[in-house]
Amino acid sequence: MKVTIVGAGNVGATCADILAYREVSNEVVLVDIKEGLSEGKSLDIFQKSSINLYDTKTIGSTNDFSLTKDSNVVVITSGLPRKPGMSRDDLIGTNAKIVQSVTENIVKYSPDCILIIVSNPLDVMTYQAHLSSKFPRERIMGMAGILDTARFKAFISYELNVSTKDIQALLLGGHGDTMVPLPRYTTVSGIPVTELIDDKKLQKIIERTKFGGGELVKLMGTSAWYAPGSAAAQMVEAIVKDQKRIFPVCVKLEGEYGISDCYLGVPVVLGSNGIEKVIELKLNPEERESLAESRNHVKEVMSVLENL
Repeated sequence: MKVTIVGAGNVGATCADILAYREVSNEVVLVDIKEGLSEGKSLDIFQKSSINLYDTKTIGSTNDFSLTKDSNVVVITSGLPRKPGMSRDDLIGTNAKIVQSVTENIVKYSPDCILIIVSNPLDVMTYQAHLSSKFPRERIMGMAGILDTARFKAFISYELNVSTKDIQALLLGGHGDTMVPLPRYTTVSGIPVTELIDDKKLQKIIERTKFGGGELVKLMGTSAWYAPGSAAAQMVEAIVKDQKRIFPVCVKLEGEYGISDCYLGVPVVLGSNGIEKVIELKLNPEERESLAESRNHVKEVMSVLENL
């Protein structure tokens, strides 16, 4: 089993390290445009294998995509990170060209792989990868929902002073401030979160979740990496090990939720075939309205991409 990660920056390297440590695949290949970066990070990860007791081989390459040949899963993290004052949408022009080039190179050597997109703006870069790869929707998806729900869970944990392990949460929509957290589907050890946190506090948590990425950009001057890298690794593991996990991921909707030809985050079953099922929840009118708003925003940015 072989996994490739394109982009050896903070997110990509974090993802590679977790996959190696968990022995998710026999081989992890890191590819980057910067000379020596992927080689150095992959060597560093492998040199600690005897300390952390794993056998995964990590290999680095500077723009040599031939080393990615016959990859089963490919994670694309390439692109410019956000800086303070930037929205994810500000990255569209530059990152679309990068994702297009990377996807074409990956497909050349691994035409049967499953693609996971992490580059921002996430939903539209997943669309760009679809245009470049022409893969069916089962084999191309974006990582956002796992990250966003992880932030939602973290903030709930702070408020209740309980373990994040006991929190199950769900959200829909685009990766950004139009995401749609679903308190009705959020529980703590089976207890609805609405029974534990009053509406005013819960709305503050939801707003913080929507702008969670921007909060970190303001603090650090660049995008987050530990949580995004971990989220991507969790998706890879679910696919490689055929775990049939239910996660919210960015996928092309084909009539679900009354939406077609738009990439949005919804719950799916992830297994060895990629997206094995799209789960359609029963939404109330307010949730449907919020999802429609999120859809409209994503379609607007998709239009910007189409007109570049």
